[in-house]
Amino acid sequence: MHNKNGRFSLSNEVAIIIPAYNEELTIGSVVLRARRFADTVIVADDGSTDRTSEVASLAGAKVIRSGVNRGKADAIMRGFAELEGAEYTVAVMLDADGQHYPEDLPDVIAPILSDEADLVIGSRFMDGSSMVPAYRRLGQKLLDRFTNIGAAKTIGDTQSGFRAMGRKGVQNMDFRSTGYSLESAMIMHFVSRGLRIEEVPIRVSYDVPNKHKKNPISMGVEIVNHLIIEAGHRRPLMLFGLPGAVLGTMGIVLGTASLVGAYPFGWSWAFQMSMVQTLVVLGAMMTIAGLGLSSVSHIIRGQAVVEPVKVKELDAKMELVQVETIRR
Repeated sequence: MHNKNGRFSLSNEVAIIIPAYNEELTIGSVVLRARRFADTVIVADDGSTDRTSEVASLAGAKVIRSGVNRGKADAIMRGFAELEGAEYTVAVMLDADGQHYPEDLPDVIAPILSDEADLVIGSRFMDGSSMVPAYRRLGQKLLDRFTNIGAAKTIGDTQSGFRAMGRKGVQNMDFRSTGYSLESAMIMHFVSRGLRIEEVPIRVSYDVPNKHKKNPISMGVEIVNHLIIEAGHRRPLMLFGLPGAVLGTMGIVLGTASLVGAYPFGWSWAFQMSMVQTLVVLGAMMTIAGLGLSSVSHIIRGQAVVEPVKVKELDAKMELVQVETIRR
């Protein structure tokens, strides 16, 4: 798939966006390897205090630099904004720390080029060849579960930063996200828009000089917190209503047992009845919250669909007025 100069035959159709923060040790090699597959390589320097921008520029990347560290999501969004008006068929996201293999890019973009997907995620778990540390795999599974609940879709590796999308996908990068929650937010947003998501296996190496700059626990808490908020917005009945109904049902069953003199957990009558009250009240509150949030969510989504139509109708009316004015 490479020409006689060693470049990817479709490099003029590929644009690569690399968010970077203090990656002077690896960004040069990542950019050089990425440029074998893409004519356009954009490094979004997220307020680095080292020579990341300088090294990336010397390696041949177009560098856009933020004066302060605003997080990965902001860097990615600035990178996509830089693509406006550019000529490309596929946009690729790639991490700057050297964990990803740019050589896997042809496999990642293939479903986009064959019009089988709007977003392709490079999965580290599909073929089992990537030696992901156990503690990372455990945390990933938790984040995968939360993301899949919020998106109502099963994705095997929701946190992978190696992704590709066509122009339709890029046009739908109009959601808000912060920090490291971008990957999950993207999946939930794309699913809500009806876009097609596929996964392909990739390789990954954790033997890199500059590993995660943020504590994995605090980063995980940040992502989970964002996911709960997103899931509460997109699927409130699943997040609040269903657990509330389960808790309420448990309370009713336990209360019925108390009435017939049954104490399945060996509790006293007073303690068991206090548990009944707690479960019923908490279950009712969560169910009501789920129903209320679901109604609000439907209204918001309805407005999101209606508003563009109103704007288009207004624009059409203005054009008619202008035409009438010219005729007169």
